[in-house]
Amino acid sequence: MPTILIGLAALILLWWGLKLLARSNPHTLAIGVKTAGGYGALAGAVALAVTGRVAIAVPLGIAGLALLGWWPGAPAGFGQRWNKSPGQISRVRTAFVEMELDHDSGRMEGRILAGPHEGSALNDIDVATLTQLLAAVDDESRALLAAYLDGREPRWREHADGGPASGRGRHASSSGPMTQEEAYEVLGLKPGASADDIARAHRTLMKKLHPDQGGSTYLAARVNQAKDILLRRHR
Repeated sequence: MPTILIGLAALILLWWGLKLLARSNPHTLAIGVKTAGGYGALAGAVALAVTGRVAIAVPLGIAGLALLGWWPGAPAGFGQRWNKSPGQISRVRTAFVEMELDHDSGRMEGRILAGPHEGSALNDIDVATLTQLLAAVDDESRALLAAYLDGREPRWREHADGGPASGRGRHASSSGPMTQEEAYEVLGLKPGASADDIARAHRTLMKKLHPDQGGSTYLAARVNQAKDILLRRHR
């Protein structure tokens, strides 16, 4: 009987996990896996206790309670490893476009700040139109818009003309020194963040933006610049 109950519980958890996977972003999925693991451990502990294997059931039950956040003896920060930056957003702004990057999902969104499409969300503009806009903006805006297009449509350059509209023109130069306020926005942090927070945000973003991982050279450079500016306060 206990074996049947364990098998039934496993099937239910598997069904729930597959359903969650189909509709969730990585952040929600991590929470779901944690919760499923907690309930699974509790179910296993109950089954082991029923069959008399209490020595195994007790630590397994404690682990399940810790995963669910119901065990007061769980190590500090246990849940934070699963939910380290909920809703944390990085923002980069140029004269023509403003971009946001969600740390958890890696999703990029933005809007046009000037010109005929002022106020329009980038997601609402087709790729062909955005490609044409590249030739009419400054180098820094072009680099940022190209980074967005790389994430939305990786093959967009195949249909560009190879000139400025291809996003392969001159390396974008900053329009001026980055302020501390801009650096906090780039890393998605609040003013006064600790050195550990700065380093953590930098690592998270570089995993998504480093050119070796298929990310954006421009955005990676901005993230590195923001980290250097903010860490000077802690020296």
